Amino acid sequence: MKTVTIDWQPTLARFEARGGHLGQTVAINAPHDGPPTGFSASDLLLAGAGACSAWDVVEIMHKQRQRVTAIEVRIEGSQADEPPWAFEQVRLHFTVTGHRLNAGKVRKAVELSERRYCAVIGTIRGVAEVSCVVDVREAAVEEGEPVALETALPDPTV
Repeated sequence: MKTVTIDWQPTLARFEARGGHLGQTVAINAPHDGPPTGFSASDLLLAGAGACSAWDVVEIMHKQRQRVTAIEVRIEGSQADEPPWAFEQVRLHFTVTGHRLNAGKVRKAVELSERRYCAVIGTIRGVAEVSCVVDVREAAVEEGEPVALETALPDPTV
């Protein structure tokens, strides 16, 4: 069983989350006047989905001996207009960069994470529609930006 403890820090106008890794904390915004003092709880849910899935992709790609040099996941979530403002749609956009990556293996790794391995996505899937888009880029050897090789997972509903 996983345990996370949340402590209110009224003088800092935030909550602080502590999990199973000693010394690691996350600042979470608390109700107050003024600028944000940490992530919102909703942002943390999206971050959890992205980090969980990215972790899976890194592990899968490593086992397949793919030379991944970077992964960025941008997560967008649409919430209902009424309380409790549940997420209705969550979209993960993966940009995976590496040397001579097999785009099919990258797409398959993302698909495996989304459909089988990521606990956070598995939890929110029952409430929100989850989709993924994948860009595979060749790592720049010298000057210039990486070049997109292939994009998008097929739509599973088609």
